[in-house]
Amino acid sequence: MKKYLFSFFLLVTCSAAMQGQNYELGEVTKQELEEKSHPKDPSAPAAVLFSKGETYMSYSERDGFILITEVDMKVKIYNKDGYIWANKNIPYYDAGSEKESVDISKAFTYNLEGGSIKKTKLKGEGEFTEEVNKNWRLRKIVMPDVKEGSIVEYRYKIVSPFITVFPEWKFQHGIPVNYSAYTTRIPEYFGYTPNFRGYFTPKVTKSTKSQSITFTDKQRVENRPSEISTSKIDYIDNIIKYEMQDLPGLKDEAFVNNIENYAASIEHEVTYVKYPNSPIKSFSSTWEDVAKTIYDNEDFGGQLKRTGYFEDDINALLSGISSPEQKVSIIYYYVRERMNWNGNYGYLCDAGVKKAYTEKTGNDAEINLMLTAMLRYANIDANPVLVTTRSAKTALFPSRTAFNYVVTAVNLGDKTVVLDATSKSAVPGILPIRALNWAGRLIKQDGISIPIPMVPSQHSKEASVLTATVASDGQVTGKAQRQYEYYNAYIFRETFSGMSKESCMEKIEKAFAGLEVGAYATQEDKDFTKPVVEEYEFNHNGMDDVIGDKMYIRPMLYLGETENPFKQEKREYPVDFIFPRQEKFIITLKCPEGYHVESVPAGISLAMEEKIGSFKYNIVQLQDQVQVRAMVELNYATVSQDYYTTLKDFFDKMIEKQNEKIVFAKNN
Repeated sequence: MKKYLFSFFLLVTCSAAMQGQNYELGEVTKQELEEKSHPKDPSAPAAVLFSKGETYMSYSERDGFILITEVDMKVKIYNKDGYIWANKNIPYYDAGSEKESVDISKAFTYNLEGGSIKKTKLKGEGEFTEEVNKNWRLRKIVMPDVKEGSIVEYRYKIVSPFITVFPEWKFQHGIPVNYSAYTTRIPEYFGYTPNFRGYFTPKVTKSTKSQSITFTDKQRVENRPSEISTSKIDYIDNIIKYEMQDLPGLKDEAFVNNIENYAASIEHEVTYVKYPNSPIKSFSSTWEDVAKTIYDNEDFGGQLKRTGYFEDDINALLSGISSPEQKVSIIYYYVRERMNWNGNYGYLCDAGVKKAYTEKTGNDAEINLMLTAMLRYANIDANPVLVTTRSAKTALFPSRTAFNYVVTAVNLGDKTVVLDATSKSAVPGILPIRALNWAGRLIKQDGISIPIPMVPSQHSKEASVLTATVASDGQVTGKAQRQYEYYNAYIFRETFSGMSKESCMEKIEKAFAGLEVGAYATQEDKDFTKPVVEEYEFNHNGMDDVIGDKMYIRPMLYLGETENPFKQEKREYPVDFIFPRQEKFIITLKCPEGYHVESVPAGISLAMEEKIGSFKYNIVQLQDQVQVRAMVELNYATVSQDYYTTLKDFFDKMIEKQNEKIVFAKNN
């Protein structure tokens, strides 16, 4: 009973606090400007003092209902790291006759100067429009006179003819939010379902308001002035207000897919439209409906039908080739090497496959739809796959906007192999990391679609063999050979491709502080069918401690982990390792001259529940040498946050073991 009364009191207190505050633009106080840090997060570089949004519909006889969203923002800047929060990017749709508009107003920066509040207005030179692609623009504002301690505020309004597409409202950001409210005013003719993200629950207030639409009719009568009549239709606005306060800044933790997937936000899915005296029109759709609509688009399915621009080239390439596997390999590498990705995302073509082929550059859709068309032309069972990249949020409901990328899948016997020719480091079966995100949607030629996994199940392996000598002054010199397979090989090629040996050595030295690298060489980095091998010599004079007649050194040298990446006590998000992985180490250390091995750490074998992963570690003494054998396996690309404590404890124990020291003692 006491717990219930406390919860009730807390709810009433929070509600009263929200109602007691006045969240209006233009009301900036000296107290707010004098605030040096956020009271609940002193490390925050900035904070949203309040954000208010309202989405409603307005009716005109010419355009019918249109969607209007108005947003007020007030942001406090604490230090220079927070300057970025003084700027705003507003995306909007602009595709010729169908377009949205953005209007910015009441944009000011406030500073405290000489005990007085100085107010600086945003001028024209602080507003920009940037073209993202042929359908999307960004309206950008850069607030003036921003300093440590400033407060910036602005209002913007988006007018949209797309009444079935509500904007997303974000309650939570990368900085603390003191208060955030979003209101929808929806005529009774429309049905929308709210969908929430994140781990916070808003306060919800519902109400209604009577509205009306007045129609004017002008009739011309012969030899008489025109007669004007009016009529009126009454309807109800359904109003819902969502409020949250004291939201913490969204902290990006280790091994998180896309932190925005877990930010407190709301999206609306249109379910029906029912105008007076008209049948109900349902908008509820399935992923199959979405995929079919995309496939029927001329800039998607229409591009797959075009073959004339490449037929002569493909005929020449495949002359005398009958093996499906060979055909796939030849066509894939031909497209990968010929085409250059321009960095633009989208499942629709921008310029079209023919122009992209001629100019040897295009977006992901142009390159991979071209690849699909060529494979089909060669009688390969190939189909496009719609993908949501890691940088985009996963969809809460079926929608065309859920996808922003396309790859190719081919069926070879009982295997489905995915292909992406946008990356010079990718191979059949290995996609760029950006495309490894949950599930894609494969669309067949008849428009039927099926989900396919976009997360690897095969272990990506890395094997390191080090032989090293420890000098009597503590300096460690040796040779390293490191082999990378599967996605580890892809990452290596993507990272080091085109770099000089000197640059490669510098990159390794930067990754491992205190290491000096020489005689660097690689093997098979150009043969994409084989693992990559890198070799180098190294020396390091800071890997051991000399105390009296004894020398202490970490067995894993510079390859051992020293810090647990999982620092929080509790985690709200899944742990995303991207792909399963296996790391093996064989490290041989020669005892310093004049010393002997006094002790080595005991071996250990750790295993997590549900076969999530394991760690095996063993050290043996071989005369004047010590050999370390270790293996770490993580068997899943993604691990539920329910097992976070298990993972955290596993890494604690593994790191603790890796940092136990070998002890060399001076000979008597």
